[in-house]
Amino acid sequence: MERLEIKNFINGKWGGPEENNDPLYNPSTGEKIGSVPISCLKTADEATTAAARAYETWSLMPIAKRIAYLYKIHACMTRDLEKLAWGIAYDQAKQIGEARGEVQRVIEIVESACSATVTMQGECLDLISGNINVKVVRQSLGVFAGVAPFNFPALVFGWFIPYAIVAGNTFVFKPSTQSPYFMQMMCDIFQEIGLPPGVVNVIHGHREIAETWYEDPRIAGVCLVGSTPTAKKMAAGCARGAKRSMLLGGAKNMLVVMEDADMDVFIDNYLNSCFGSAGQRCLAGSIVAIVPEIYEQVLERMIAASKTVRVGDALDPDVYMGPLISRKAADSVINYVDIALKYGHGCKLALDGRHPELPEKNKNGYFVGPTIIRDITPCNPIFTTEVFGPLVAVIKIANMDDALDLIRKSEFGNGACIFTQSQFYAEKFSRMADVGMVGVNVGICAPHPYVPFGGIKGSLLGTNKVQGKNGLEFFTQNKVTTIRTVDPKAQSAGATKPQTVRSCVAS
Repeated sequence: MERLEIKNFINGKWGGPEENNDPLYNPSTGEKIGSVPISCLKTADEATTAAARAYETWSLMPIAKRIAYLYKIHACMTRDLEKLAWGIAYDQAKQIGEARGEVQRVIEIVESACSATVTMQGECLDLISGNINVKVVRQSLGVFAGVAPFNFPALVFGWFIPYAIVAGNTFVFKPSTQSPYFMQMMCDIFQEIGLPPGVVNVIHGHREIAETWYEDPRIAGVCLVGSTPTAKKMAAGCARGAKRSMLLGGAKNMLVVMEDADMDVFIDNYLNSCFGSAGQRCLAGSIVAIVPEIYEQVLERMIAASKTVRVGDALDPDVYMGPLISRKAADSVINYVDIALKYGHGCKLALDGRHPELPEKNKNGYFVGPTIIRDITPCNPIFTTEVFGPLVAVIKIANMDDALDLIRKSEFGNGACIFTQSQFYAEKFSRMADVGMVGVNVGICAPHPYVPFGGIKGSLLGTNKVQGKNGLEFFTQNKVTTIRTVDPKAQSAGATKPQTVRSCVAS
């Protein structure tokens, strides 16, 4: 197996060894494949210093030249798509086909960020009062810092860095120590295209790194994709330091199956939603809510389809679902099965995936197969807790209004999907579902790069959603200039007369 020696990337150069390192494992086999530096606070400060210095010149670079660097990143990622996908499948263990899809989506996001010459355009209002005009421009803010989770090492890079740097900001990025290899390969690309030193800095470590950002006056804003408890802690830190924040938290997404649903469409989408990425994504379907008329029929189809899901090595193209990220994560999912069944109230284990059949080379990997618990009640812990694995809770609902009420009461508000052929159901659900993203006859309601991605309630803390125009607005600030023009050849009108009313705006 290839050994990975992960390094920091600061001011355009690879960092030296740190005093402490974490081991890096291949989740498909459980084998150690390398190490990740756990950076000290001094190293963290060096990264911020490099970004602050780079901002002085990068922010003044014409936007067309900044976009030209994005085009180069786009070209290199397109060329290296297979290599980048292999890297994700190797250390993060996302099934290779899904890893390719993640990289392709990031390529599309970079392409979207290249439209900044249009999306960053300001406004001008002529003759607001006499010979006074006003203009509004969008400008960069400074250094941004971001933290990525393990499950989408490429996508989260795409959500933050292209939009930040095309707007004229610089960046300090902390990947997950469990899936750092993608960003190491991206730093190779930064060096290849000659991205000016300090524009993007990548530093590895634990949460102490982020804690240095809140009070640092050089940091303009902080970004996160992670759990809701982590997002809340970072929101508090950003509030203390008066930082902008874009913090995406956890989720508990429901798939609602109505009596008129197309069963083939639902089953195909159910498999991808619940078991794609081994259930380790913020838009994974983890609750399936079914109306009584078709409850047993749908459950039977779900169980039969789930048994066809092949579990195994993430680099095997014939595998549908790879492992979880760690032994701890796999044990957590198994523990939640026990918790749900112990809680009782009539729920039953409809499909047990706790001991999937595996090839010999994967016996020590971190696997849990598709698992279904039926007849769940809303007070069961797995109905309210983000399990982050291939564990599906099935609940019987009276009707669509019942489902909407359950969604409304949830702590989270990331996504929800409905399967129906009724336009009335579709329109009402999309309007009334108390979430940030809705799907109709799709199992993953992730929008394309040109529109915002993000939830509400406990699923999004901060000021903005990611990607598209909404994401770019987070990395820029409005500046308003009021301009009075005076003809230098005009004769003075003399002293102004006293005014009984004085305007609070320019006039």
